[in-house]
Amino acid sequence: MLNIDLHCHSSISDGVLAPAQLVERAAQRGVETLALTDHDDIAGLTEARQAAAAKSITFINGVEISVSWRGRTLHIVGLDIDPDYAPLVEGLAKVRAGRAQRARNIAAELEKIGIHGSLEGAYTFVGIRSLIGRTHFARFLVEQGYAKDVKSVFKKYLVKGKPGYTPHEWASLSDAIDWIRGSGGHAIIAHPGRYDMGKNVLNDLFDEFSALGGSGIEVVTSSHTPDQIQHFGRHAQERNFLVSCGSDFHGPGESHFDLGQLPEFPYGCTPIWQHWKNTASAELIE
Repeated sequence: MLNIDLHCHSSISDGVLAPAQLVERAAQRGVETLALTDHDDIAGLTEARQAAAAKSITFINGVEISVSWRGRTLHIVGLDIDPDYAPLVEGLAKVRAGRAQRARNIAAELEKIGIHGSLEGAYTFVGIRSLIGRTHFARFLVEQGYAKDVKSVFKKYLVKGKPGYTPHEWASLSDAIDWIRGSGGHAIIAHPGRYDMGKNVLNDLFDEFSALGGSGIEVVTSSHTPDQIQHFGRHAQERNFLVSCGSDFHGPGESHFDLGQLPEFPYGCTPIWQHWKNTASAELIE
């Protein structure tokens, strides 16, 4: 398998490295094809694309859209998108607009348990203020000594049932898929193994996703165990889903995987890059 990474984050959203720095790290690690998929924003694509061209890396425009589905938050990755497609641009702006209120709500919940100044503290870690997210709160809490690392903060404070959690309504699944497909891209369910849902609910999600025009699922990702990689590979084959892979890299020391060097897909899966609309990119990847 070629060294391809189709899911990572820059400082535009909740990554540590600027887009060009992210590309530089990818080049150092031998990545041949890279997609930048910042949360709910495409502002880093131009810088990343230029840096990738200088490193002879095939660059794929991407985004990761926050979605609400049956009371759960899901992430839908859009790959090979047109960043100038107006409905996508407008839709992402609406999603970002809700982040400030969610941040205030998280800070209020943390205030209740005696953690003060978290909103201001979280903003010190934000590159673009409209993209404040839970990871920025996590970094503040680590800095203040409330946990040893970002992963521990999420488990202790920022997930459902914990004191810093607050519900939020993101984009609908249908809207996210429409924005991605309308721009000429492919919609992919990110890291399906991370969602807290049983077999029947997961099947319902895959059924609805497919009916709405979703293209596939992320089979190889940093949060999937080897067994989950095989499990979701079988799902993809049974449903004729395309498969994607990505490190979900946010920064050194914060991610399970570094950029690139991902495990191979299970036998029989069809990679997403065989269906790029950009035939030049497809030829390079093949």
